[in-house]
This record gives sequence, structure tokens and C-alpha cells, in this order.
Amino acid sequence: MSGAARRALPELLAPAGNMERLETALRFGADAVYLGTETMSLRNYADNFRGDALNKACETAHAQGKRVYVACNAFARDAQMRDLPPLLRAIRTAGADALIVNDPGVIRVARDTVPELPLHLSTQANTLNAEAALFWHEAGIRRIVLARELTLAEIKAMRAILPETLELEIFVHGAMCVSYSGRCLLSNYIAGRDSNRGECAQPCRWTYELRERGRDGAYFGIEQDALGTYILNARDLNLIGHLPAVLETGACSLKIEGRMKSVAYVATVVNAYRMALDHYAEEPNAPLPHAIAEELNYASHRPYTTGFAFGDPGAAGQAPASADYVSDAQISAVVLSYDAASQTAHVLQRNRFFDGDTLSILSPGDIARTFVVHGIRNEAGEAQQSAPHPKQSLFLGCSEPLKAGDILRKILPQEEKKSEGNGKQ
Repeated sequence: MSGAARRALPELLAPAGNMERLETALRFGADAVYLGTETMSLRNYADNFRGDALNKACETAHAQGKRVYVACNAFARDAQMRDLPPLLRAIRTAGADALIVNDPGVIRVARDTVPELPLHLSTQANTLNAEAALFWHEAGIRRIVLARELTLAEIKAMRAILPETLELEIFVHGAMCVSYSGRCLLSNYIAGRDSNRGECAQPCRWTYELRERGRDGAYFGIEQDALGTYILNARDLNLIGHLPAVLETGACSLKIEGRMKSVAYVATVVNAYRMALDHYAEEPNAPLPHAIAEELNYASHRPYTTGFAFGDPGAAGQAPASADYVSDAQISAVVLSYDAASQTAHVLQRNRFFDGDTLSILSPGDIARTFVVHGIRNEAGEAQQSAPHPKQSLFLGCSEPLKAGDILRKILPQEEKKSEGNGKQ
């Protein structure tokens, strides 16, 4: 962008399901992370941050000039409300930069208990219009995480009439919910697990059969294909190819979904969006390099959609043909250290790889390098032909310079691209 000022960018906000993922998100370019404690965060099955872990999370982020937002956005009952004030005080003491809230009762208690903590309204509140946004702003909300059912044009129009003191945050990537902005009772009904209090069993991802009863009393199956019907199963949101339109909305924060997702997912997605945003800051009129957009296929995902960004996508734009995740790559190892003199990498294995395999290097802002594995050795110095044991500490030859935290991954052939189906490898 010669002779011109670099374009100001919104915050890139990433999920942090545990400390490793928080450090990964920050390393790969997130400006802020959002996380949960052991209660009130809508992700009870994530590792979450307990005890001193929250203090460490805030210290780690602040040391890099980045921010931490803590989710307290579950629908609460009186028993949880009694425990809320000490939780809020602990979050304040840890140094969190904001609370993500939803329940009006939680908002009321937070304003009384920790009035200095900014409040961000969760997408669970289904904010769809400027009047609702103003209502929440008057109740003490600093930022609205808008409902995912809004178009980019609607968000831009809202931004134009709202006061500058009210920030807007929007989702740009990750899992979508078939229910309205996540408000669903299907899990409660089928599995007895409350989706609005952090225990969703994700029954919308299950296989269902739709049947018609004929005139003679016989039932006829109505199937999407031979494997079943997935009419409740939403695609994953992906707006990386439409960032110029996203930036035009005036949203101050772009959010990536995924507190239950893996380190490989966090690194890949955050890195891609960081590279894309930096590209548009420097060259706002230049097309996004294909390699950056292609990176998102290396993260475990369902088929992608632009969601409601450009209007109602309809059933065809939301329901994929199965509940399976797919990925064009598999994480092989995380780099612990690298000795340049001997060209040896010390790594922690994640999935099996072999001597002679070509691995791709994922490093912040760096996606183009590969190398051929040679000389795999365990900590005892014994040679191995492969790395078969999860979390095994290994040494291997690598001709490319590496840094601690880099991720080594295997680009999969077409027949191996379907993952195990949970997106959390």
C-alpha cells in the first residue's frame, strides 16, 4: 500500500478452550481470546480455566498486549446466581478485560458486583435490530455480539445509527446452529442435557429418518440419500473470501467459533484470518491469495457456507449431506524446540507419521514450507521408522528452520480427507 496509510483493522477474536489453545491463538495472531471458567460459560465439556489458570491466562495475554474476555453467558437459575458474585470477583481479580453475558439477572449482578468490568452481550441474546441494541446499551452493555441471522448489509445499517460508545462484534467463522442463534431445546428433550447451560449433546448432528404413513398404514422412508437425512445439521460459517464486505460493516471485532476445537484448528483458522486481514490492510483492492483461503480446508470442518451474510441461504445453503467433518490435513506434531546447528526438531507427536513423509509447516504468517522427515529418534536416542504413539516426545531431522509452537501437518490424499467426525483431533 505504497504512499497510503495502512487500513485500520477490527479485532480478531479467537476461542481458547484451555491454556494450550490460548497460547496458540495468541501466537498465530489473535488480538483477543474468549474463554470460560468451570461454571456459567455454555461449554461445560471444554477444559475451561479453573483456579489459578485464569490468572495465568490473563497474564499471558496482557504480556503480549492482548485481551481476555470471560464467558458468563449461561441461562442461570437461583442456585447459580448465589454463587455468581464470588465468581465475578475472581474474574475481576484475574484481570479479565470483559465479561460475555446474556441473562438479565447476571447483567444486574455484574453491574453491582464488578461495575468496572465491561459487559459484552452474548449472541444468545439474539440481537437483531438497533432498538434492541440500544435497550441493552442503556442496561450497561458495552458491546453486542450480534445474532448470526443478520446480513452484512443489515449490520452496516445498524452500525450507522448506533452510538460510537456501543461496539458490534460478529462471527466470521465456525460451527453454526440450526436453532436461532444457539437457543435450542432439542438436547434437553432427547438427552436431558441443557444446551442453554453448557451441556448440549448436539443432537442436530445426528442421523434422522423422516417417514410418511401411506393410505394402507405402511410407512415409507423419505431419505436425503442412502445414509440418512441430515436436515438439522448446519454447515460451518466461512467468510474469509468476503472480508472486504465484512470490514465495511464497521464491526469492531471478528469472532471465530470453537472453544471445543483442537490446537490444530485454532492455529490454522486464526493464522488464515490474520494473514487475510493483514493482506487487506496493506492492499485493500487486491484479491485474497488463494493459498490463504485454501488454508481453511486444512482445518477440520463441515462443508462451508456464508450463512446469512448475504441473505437467507435456505435449506440447500445450510444442510450438508452428512454430519461428518472433513479436513485436507492432519496434525502430525507440535514443535517444542529446534536446534539449527544439527537441523534437529524436538516435537510432541499428535498423529502417526513415518520416516520419509513430507510434512507441511504451519508457522505464524508462514504456510508455504514443507520438508521430508528423516532420522526419527525417541528420547532414548533409539531410531524409529514411524511415530505411532500419541504425545510421544521425539527428535527428527528437519532441513527447514522451526520455532517452538510451530505445527507440523500431513497434507492428506483425497481418500483420507474424511476425519473421525468430531473435529477435535
